[in-house]
Amino acid sequence: MISCFDIGGSFIRHGELRQDGTVSETGRVATPGADWHAFVQAIDKCSKKSQEPISISLAGAYDERSGIADVANIPCLHKRHVQMDLEAALGRPVVITNDANAFALAEAIDGTGRGKPVVFGIILGSGVGGGLVVNGSLVTGVGGMAGEWGHGPVMDPTAGGQITGLEHYPCGCGQVGCIDATCSARGMERIHASLHGAQLASRDITATWHDGETQAAETIEAFTTLLARALSVLVNTLGPDVIPVSGGLSNDAILLDLIDRKTRALVLADYASPLVVKGQFAENGGLHGAGIVARTKFRREKA
Repeated sequence: MISCFDIGGSFIRHGELRQDGTVSETGRVATPGADWHAFVQAIDKCSKKSQEPISISLAGAYDERSGIADVANIPCLHKRHVQMDLEAALGRPVVITNDANAFALAEAIDGTGRGKPVVFGIILGSGVGGGLVVNGSLVTGVGGMAGEWGHGPVMDPTAGGQITGLEHYPCGCGQVGCIDATCSARGMERIHASLHGAQLASRDITATWHDGETQAAETIEAFTTLLARALSVLVNTLGPDVIPVSGGLSNDAILLDLIDRKTRALVLADYASPLVVKGQFAENGGLHGAGIVARTKFRREKA
């Protein structure tokens, strides 16, 4: 059986590709972030020392041309030729896909975007990411960076003069004013701190918002306004049929509904039904997407 992995900074989740093309999680282990040899051993053990290929969804940028991964939160993989080095260490074929791309592929092929021409899957969690699938094919772009809408110094913290009190927040990529720095869960926390001088976790902000607390409501209003404005540009550019969402913030149906309504109000196309929705594979997109890559690449090669 082909082994599939969803590798994040905290955990390595794994499962096997079934004959029906699905993948379910069969276990998880802690990610040995700083130890390459321990990382290889973890992958080998989880794949039961089979000689079958391995398909990996990786939480980080991956350039298929150079083979170099950019995974700052997993130091032993950062700036490494991960595919080549894993193939050499394990003695079997390896294919690697960015986790946001894997999620978008899962949604486009088997999920909320099944049968739809343009699917833009987005991640709204501790960071902001995305993946683009057109006519069933993943668009990776130059350097594998297509879909990474979270980065680029484009954020206007005033929302065109609607909001006061927010800053141009620095981003982990080294720029200032990225969507990732403002519209992620961490961005929501920054907005709350700027507006109200209080440090509060995003889950507590949304919880108190649901309870009708005024300061939380002001934070959510600013957050969703900024996010919808940024997302509207992507909608007008890409013309997606659906935008499935994964990540921690996707679990809040009321928040997603607000983001959806605000986004549709700003775009040129007439979307009569919800556009921004929780993905069918919001909890399992990395593994399922890795399975799609595996069944497309490795099963085709065997045929």
